[in-house]
Amino acid sequence: MKYTNQVVWITGASSGIGEAMALEFAKEKAKLVLSARRAEVLQEVATKCEALGSECLVLPMDVTNYEDLEINVNVVLQKFKQIDVLINNAGISQRGLTLETDFEVDRKIMEINYFGNIALTKAVLPQMLKQGNGQIVPISSMTGLFGFPQRSAYCASKHALHGFYETMQVEHYNDNLKINIICPGRIKTDISVNSLNKDGSKYGKMDSGQAKGISAEKCARKIMNAMKRNKRLTVVGGSETIMVKLRKYVPSLFFKIASRISAT
Repeated sequence: MKYTNQVVWITGASSGIGEAMALEFAKEKAKLVLSARRAEVLQEVATKCEALGSECLVLPMDVTNYEDLEINVNVVLQKFKQIDVLINNAGISQRGLTLETDFEVDRKIMEINYFGNIALTKAVLPQMLKQGNGQIVPISSMTGLFGFPQRSAYCASKHALHGFYETMQVEHYNDNLKINIICPGRIKTDISVNSLNKDGSKYGKMDSGQAKGISAEKCARKIMNAMKRNKRLTVVGGSETIMVKLRKYVPSLFFKIASRISAT
């Protein structure tokens, strides 16, 4: 399966997994819609993708500006006439104990990671159903499958995505709509740098575990492979992915180990 000439919309496309995914699709000559808040950085990504032969639409947006989502969908349709793939990658993490984290931090993370994610999906879904096909790829997290220290709001937002998209998988089982939930583990990106502290301030540094993670490029290749195979759920990462099996098969050992893991 190739994505040549398919219209692929990627949020959080200015860096990390989003940028790496854009470059992978550009290699297959997909038509790209690149979205994030930083227009100038998006343009830099677009230039790289265009050099690989991809046609790009730079569409700056904040996924929590819900009133603009329908407008943005129409912009894409005016340009490309269809939307074949939506990769919901925009998101933010946290670093703070549950008891000490301000409620406004919980709210902000949920707005971006969950409500912003599903709002764009709901805006795009009617077009996909109308054209008779589509592929939606929510970028969740390995912590969407279990709890992890200092990530209570982040984990909650990712768990919520699983409930939403698994329901969509059931509801559209007989439709030509692919929904592939991706659960990255430790990927070497700036997600920890951009995380929120317990008071809402920027964390501002790279976690040691994050720094040892697999590259965003390797992650992107694994995600594309899962998409081509239409896998409903895919865990991507290194040795840390063993925690998923421990949580499922030996929960008592999982909780013992997780309680001792450094969350930074």
